[in-house]
Amino acid sequence: MSEAAPSVATESISTEGVAPARCQVQLDVLRGLAVLGILVMNIQAFSMPMATYVNPTVWGDLTGLNYAVWLGSHLLADQKFMALFSVLFGAGIVLFAERAEAKGHSATALHYRRLFWLLLFGLAHAYLLWFGDILVLYAVCGAVVFWARRWSVVSLMTAGLLLLSVSSLIYLFFGLSLPHWPAAQVAAMIDESWQPTAEVLARELAAYRGGWLEQMALRVPTAIEFQTFLLLIWGFWRAAGLMLIGMALYKSGILGGTRPTGIYLAFIAAALLIGLPLVAYGVYWNTASEWGLSSMFLGSQFNYWGSVLVMLGWIGVLTLVYQSGAMSWLTARLAAVGRMAFTNYLMQTVICVFLFYGHGLGWFGDLERSGQILVVFAIWALQLWYSPLWLSRFRQGPLEWLWRRLTYGRRVER
Repeated sequence: MSEAAPSVATESISTEGVAPARCQVQLDVLRGLAVLGILVMNIQAFSMPMATYVNPTVWGDLTGLNYAVWLGSHLLADQKFMALFSVLFGAGIVLFAERAEAKGHSATALHYRRLFWLLLFGLAHAYLLWFGDILVLYAVCGAVVFWARRWSVVSLMTAGLLLLSVSSLIYLFFGLSLPHWPAAQVAAMIDESWQPTAEVLARELAAYRGGWLEQMALRVPTAIEFQTFLLLIWGFWRAAGLMLIGMALYKSGILGGTRPTGIYLAFIAAALLIGLPLVAYGVYWNTASEWGLSSMFLGSQFNYWGSVLVMLGWIGVLTLVYQSGAMSWLTARLAAVGRMAFTNYLMQTVICVFLFYGHGLGWFGDLERSGQILVVFAIWALQLWYSPLWLSRFRQGPLEWLWRRLTYGRRVER
């Protein structure tokens, strides 16, 4: 499942509310990093055959600069920013409930109304624009984890790790039992989704280089698979587990930047000494295995767990940068991107669909990874520019405003 996720955790940030303004800005800075970071991975799903996202050998050159781009993206971004968004979503559930209850509203009613509209946004996104949507997954997970928001920090952390483990155990079971699968089933899985045949790849290229209606033949079944099978074996357990961990990190004060510096330095150390080496070893393991089918199930586990530690490292780095006041020009713009993360996330889809699909410029399958990263940089520059500009005139992004209007059922200040 692709790493797309919006600012579905909280409302646009102002100086009002339960949490101190500085803590809310800290959350926005983290969210801004996440919404920009996810594009590093999503650009691959927008621009190349879907199997390439998990098996880089499927399509395109994987040497020289192109390999360097893939490796850097895998080490620093792959699953890391989805993890960060999930953590922030969980934190936002607690924050949203606190703010609603402080104003005398029913947190439960408002939360589920927000999720209802989030679900509709997600369905429209997945079936009309891009199969890699994650809003539906977040709506499903948010409906479940909401009831854990009052648990203690220890209980939330424990439950989060247990949920994370479920998907890992499922994948380990699949991988270890693979030698006993019927040969025909293994061959079909390889030919369709892991190392697609030339015919399968040609069909995907023709669809996404074609018109919008032609794309539906692949977009719809892929979106359904994401929202059913992949949700059950991977998405729910990972996203929900990380949401619970996010609740714990928020309630402990870590996400708000109120804990001692040593905690954030420990996060960075864990990322550098354990997380990144674990992810890097996964690259070595998969390469030594020649990216066979076992890489899907067994080889993926190195990044599955390593990405959580690298995500904590990102939290540590950005928190210390923000607290120090260094690079305030950048953190201020990141905060603006984070306040408009829902708008920016969907805007990334609109831009990339125009660039890569047939009803736009039709670059699908043509742009190597070295070119893709330049597109990422250009979109980053655009969003870092227009987000502060928009917020200098309006309190919220346009989609944030619409979502809040639908949630509360009345006109709200834009």
